[in-house]
Amino acid sequence: MPVRVLLLFLLLVAAFLGAISIASETGGEVVKVTTRDADGREYETSLWIVEHGGSPYLRAGDKDSAWCQRLMARPVIKMLRHDILGHYRAVPDPKLTLEIEELMARDYGWADSLIAVIRDPSKSVAIRLERVTEREY
Repeated sequence: MPVRVLLLFLLLVAAFLGAISIASETGGEVVKVTTRDADGREYETSLWIVEHGGSPYLRAGDKDSAWCQRLMARPVIKMLRHDILGHYRAVPDPKLTLEIEELMARDYGWADSLIAVIRDPSKSVAIRLERVTEREY
């Protein structure tokens, strides 16, 4: 009997992780953000994006995540949006985090609710993107 319980538990965990994976690519708009580490190596991350006050915003669900740490260290990034590559300066905007959280919840619905189960909102931070030239990258 304990083996069946363990298998059921593992199945539920796998189903939940699968749902998280599907949810992260569902709903609103997904962009590809390229950050660089201290050695200049590039890393691509798929992220959700919302518009607020005429600016695009990302949300770091955990400001200690690898992609966010790279972005904080080297804030000029590349972003692929609507098949157009642009260069941006990422500016943390903690005062707007709650507002950006609400926009994400509105735009991404059930997917945002599901992902909220595995993240701590106190570690979130809103990130405003300001367009820069390719030369600044």
